[in-house]
Amino acid sequence: MRRQNNFKTREIGRAGQFPQRGFTLIELMCVIAIILILATISAGHYEKSVIRAKETTLHTDLKVMRDAIQHYTEDKEAAPSSLDDLVSAHYIQQIPTDPMTNAKDWVTASEDFDLSPEQSSSGITDVHSASDAVSPFENTPYSSW
Repeated sequence: MRRQNNFKTREIGRAGQFPQRGFTLIELMCVIAIILILATISAGHYEKSVIRAKETTLHTDLKVMRDAIQHYTEDKEAAPSSLDDLVSAHYIQQIPTDPMTNAKDWVTASEDFDLSPEQSSSGITDVHSASDAVSPFENTPYSSW
């Protein structure tokens, strides 16, 4: 009967050395290159998503302020003279920050308008962003929204 050895035997490679374990330099370079390509692609998508989020915020802020201007004008029978009037009359909680300029530097449009045949008034009728930048998605300046 042949007796089996409980110890694991190691294979001996060339010149009496144990075989090498690990990755070659070329394999590591390929993995790093793939990771860099994926990181570059995801960084581009991230930047676009940030711009898209800012544009969505701008659209929402403009809509809220325009609605507040309209409601203020209908309720008070006079247009607000500034955006601060909307805050003081509690039509908006605060003047939002323009996401494109990161400041509260909204451009307001004022004009004379008739509330009734015997009454006319002037005040803010619209609001726009102060940014001169152009949307990469809509190809229009933010100040025209």
